[in-house]
Amino acid sequence: MRKLELLIPAGSPDVLKTAVRYGADAVYLGGESFGLRAKARNFTDEELREGIRFAHSHGVRVYITANIFAHNSDLPGVEAYFEELGEIGPDALIISDPGVFDIARRVLPKMEIHISTQANNTNYGTYLFWYRQGAKRVVTARELSLAEIREIRERIPEDMEIESFIHGSMCISYSGRCLLSNYLAGRDANQGACTHPCRWKYSVVEETRPGEYMPVYENERGTFLFNSKDLCMIEHIPEMIEAGIDSFKIEGRMKTALYAATVTRTYRRAIDDFLESREKYMSNMEWYREEIGKCTYRAYTTGFYFHKPDKEAQIYDNSTYVKNYIYLGMVEELGPDGRVRIEQKNKFSVGETVEVMKPDGRNLQAVVRSIRDESGAEQESAPHPKQILWVDLGIEAEKYDIIRKKGC
Repeated sequence: MRKLELLIPAGSPDVLKTAVRYGADAVYLGGESFGLRAKARNFTDEELREGIRFAHSHGVRVYITANIFAHNSDLPGVEAYFEELGEIGPDALIISDPGVFDIARRVLPKMEIHISTQANNTNYGTYLFWYRQGAKRVVTARELSLAEIREIRERIPEDMEIESFIHGSMCISYSGRCLLSNYLAGRDANQGACTHPCRWKYSVVEETRPGEYMPVYENERGTFLFNSKDLCMIEHIPEMIEAGIDSFKIEGRMKTALYAATVTRTYRRAIDDFLESREKYMSNMEWYREEIGKCTYRAYTTGFYFHKPDKEAQIYDNSTYVKNYIYLGMVEELGPDGRVRIEQKNKFSVGETVEVMKPDGRNLQAVVRSIRDESGAEQESAPHPKQILWVDLGIEAEKYDIIRKKGC
């Protein structure tokens, strides 16, 4: 069996540390330039250095995205950026554009390069092309079936790696190559500034009746024509392994530390259970399903992996997430009196029951005994996000534990 990698997105230093602690084999993230998540928190050069040091100290690899489709004006900056990355020392770059790839090969000849899903990698010929150019890994297009991926595996060199998405949001457009955002809002999805118009509600206007909007609907709540369900393959890890996939990729560089902790811990346990025995994996399926349902999502689908999706892969009545649990904060520091320091993310109060997520799979119930602000003043509730708080939970917690509560 090929060595498997669980690859987790990190949109900020805190999320990187969470992913590492909860079981990632590798993380992918963006610097301040040339990635496809311009609206993510992203990393400064110093944060990149510290994140790489932290990940490497735990045996975790770091991949940096440089997967925009570059315009002429971008190329000088790309070259300068890659020279900086050579000093910072990531484990690989994720690239889409052949021109950017060529600069990377010239400036960083020893750097491992992965070809992004944005490059429309739909056949083994494409894989062989990139292999001849020096790429180590290619990310499959999301519209490939497992049967197609299996054939790619059979026709490419043994040392070439396949990376495929296993969980997260799905783009409606072919390999994510969407023009809607640029056309409707002037923000280029292929330059990292997508406004997600696939999640919007649309009406029809007939050319002789301008200003008269006719609703497009399947029920009284409307129709969201392009709004895909989220991918979830937690029940199909054996099939993904059998297809010859090396790296299981989670989508979500815009997501919270709670999302990173939940998906990382759940898929880590599922993969490890399967590698121990198929029986153990199957016997724990209910736990996987329950836990993966605790992060935000738009209902789940298996995407294109088993067939071409029909309309059951779309959500027509709304564009909102299911949110069964609310993120309250991550333990950043331990106090001498047993309190924990967090940056508050959502409202909670003294007396509420919360849950502390542990990397080993345990979820510890706790009642909030007291809340103090930075000055030490006691308060009954914490209504304003981004406060720094010291919280007494009455249980022993550790740095980077995630605190959440049930919600909707």
